[in-house]
Amino acid sequence: MSKLNWKTYTFEFLSIFVAVISAFALTNWDDKRRDRHTEVKILTEIRNGLKKDIKDVQLNLAGHSAGIKACQFVRKMANGQAVHKDSFAYHYFNLTRDFISIQNSSGYESLKSNGLGTIHNDSLRLKVIDIYEYDFRNMAKLEEDYKEMQYHTSFFRPINDILSPNFGFNESGQIQINVPLDLRPKDKQLLLSYLWKIEMNRNFVQRFYGDIESKIEKVIGFIEQEIQS
Repeated sequence: MSKLNWKTYTFEFLSIFVAVISAFALTNWDDKRRDRHTEVKILTEIRNGLKKDIKDVQLNLAGHSAGIKACQFVRKMANGQAVHKDSFAYHYFNLTRDFISIQNSSGYESLKSNGLGTIHNDSLRLKVIDIYEYDFRNMAKLEEDYKEMQYHTSFFRPINDILSPNFGFNESGQIQINVPLDLRPKDKQLLLSYLWKIEMNRNFVQRFYGDIESKIEKVIGFIEQEIQS
C-alpha cells in the first residue's frame, strides 16, 4: 500500500474519530444542560413551596401563641384576678383550638418522581430530604395524630363543663362570662391542671415550629445559592 493511501486512510480515520468524539461531547453537553435545566426547575418549585410553608408555620405559631394567652386569661379568672371579661369570647375560642399541618410538597414530589439524584449537591439534597421526610412528617404527627395535643377533643368538654355555670349570652347569642367565677375547689384544681397541660404542650409545639422555620429559611438560602451558581 502506497504512502499516499496510508495518509488518506489516517486522515479519514482521524476525521471519523474527531467527528464521533465531537458528537459524543455535544450529546454529553446537551444532556448536562438538560439535567441542569430540570434541576433548576425542581429546585425553584421546592423553594417556592417552602416559602409558602413558612407562612403556614407562622400562622400556626401565631395560633398556638393565642392559645397560650387564652390559658393565661382563663387562669387569671380561675384565681380571681381582674380580667377584661369582654375578651372572654376571643380567648375561649382560642383556648382549645386545633391546627393542621399543611405542606406544599409538589416540588418534592417532582424531585422524587424525577430521581433524588436530580439535585447534584449532596449536602443540599440531604437537607431537602430531611425537611420533607423528617421535620414535616413529625410536625403533622404532632398537630394531627398525637392524642394529648388534640386540644378540642381532649379538653373542650371538661373545661366547658366546669365553666358553663358561669356563662351568659347576649341577645345575639354571643357568649359572655360572669366574674368572679363561681367554682368548686375540685373544679378549680381540675381547670388549672387542664390549662397547665395545654400551655405546656403549646409551648413545646412552638419551639418545634421555631426550629423548623429556621431550617426552612436556611434551606431556601442554600437553594437560591445553588440556582445562581
